[in-house]
Amino acid sequence: MLVPQTPARARRIVPAVAAVTLLLASASFAAAHDMFLKPTRFFAPENGEVRVRLLNGTFSKSENSIARNRLGDASVLTPRGRIKLDTAEWGVKGDTSTFHIHTRAAGTYVIGVSTKPNRIDLSADDFNLYLKDDGIPDVLEARRKAGELNKPAKERYHKHVKAMLQVGTLRTDHYAEVFGYPAEIIPMVNPYTLQKGATLRVKTLVDGKATGNQYVLYGGELANGTGAMEQKDTRSDAQGFANIPLSQAGVYYIKFINMTKVAKDTVDYESKWATLTFEVR
Repeated sequence: MLVPQTPARARRIVPAVAAVTLLLASASFAAAHDMFLKPTRFFAPENGEVRVRLLNGTFSKSENSIARNRLGDASVLTPRGRIKLDTAEWGVKGDTSTFHIHTRAAGTYVIGVSTKPNRIDLSADDFNLYLKDDGIPDVLEARRKAGELNKPAKERYHKHVKAMLQVGTLRTDHYAEVFGYPAEIIPMVNPYTLQKGATLRVKTLVDGKATGNQYVLYGGELANGTGAMEQKDTRSDAQGFANIPLSQAGVYYIKFINMTKVAKDTVDYESKWATLTFEVR
């Protein structure tokens, strides 16, 4: 039986509901930032077609699509060179952007997408939550030390994502080619020459230069879709190198966000995002 609410009880419930709604909205905002390239398959045949999804949210679900006019670059590195993708084939449906690549000769392909800078204005609480949940602890600590946790923030951000695709059985050596994005993750060995239990050494680049002490996160999905890997963190050394243990078979992501405080600008911070995805068997 439904019990009618008294006005006093209703007044108590409404703020509580509003608080929960605000908390959920903030949590959703903080979780909806990452961007990944996720082909429907990471091992593909020669002379075939592979559908690629651009996930703008989490590694398992896209929250928002990326319009064609936001693209700074979309290209694929093949054994025959780097090819610009035809953005006329860029599809936007609901919350996900998709495109296709056409494989030719065997080799290790690298797919890249780079977005143009965009701006967002955030309240102090939203910005702090975003720094905490998305893996930017150094900026959060700097704000804490400077007594700026109550300051809102204007941020300019751009995202630069890559995925590695193994076509056929031939492993090729151009996997480490630098795309020239403002932020990149470069493998030091071909991930497709490694098996579970190995360690992948990568280099973190910002504006083409190695970035030391960069906070790096990695995780993924277990083989055959049996669950998610636990996300873990590490840091690059003084030369920009980070070691990523490949302890399980599955699809991996590696990511970092390099954020700097800027002066004499229309924004307070600029962030450059990088992700890399690949599969380990």
